[in-house]
Amino acid sequence: MSVKGPASYFPSIEQKYGRPIAEWQRLITDSPLTRHMELVAWLKTEYGLGHGHANALVAHTLATAGDER
Repeated sequence: MSVKGPASYFPSIEQKYGRPIAEWQRLITDSPLTRHMELVAWLKTEYGLGHGHANALVAHTLATAGDER
């Protein structure tokens, strides 16, 4: 069974940017920003991520963080 949704981008993200997904998730959860599109814009500006990759990381991280955030 293949991975679907935001996580399907993870292999490409790790390969292109050279950081493990856990590191990106940590950056997102440690950020003082909380809104989805603010976080996407921040990743694009600060780390040079493409929109799709930033969006996938934020969507997955916020969905799995639940009440922890």
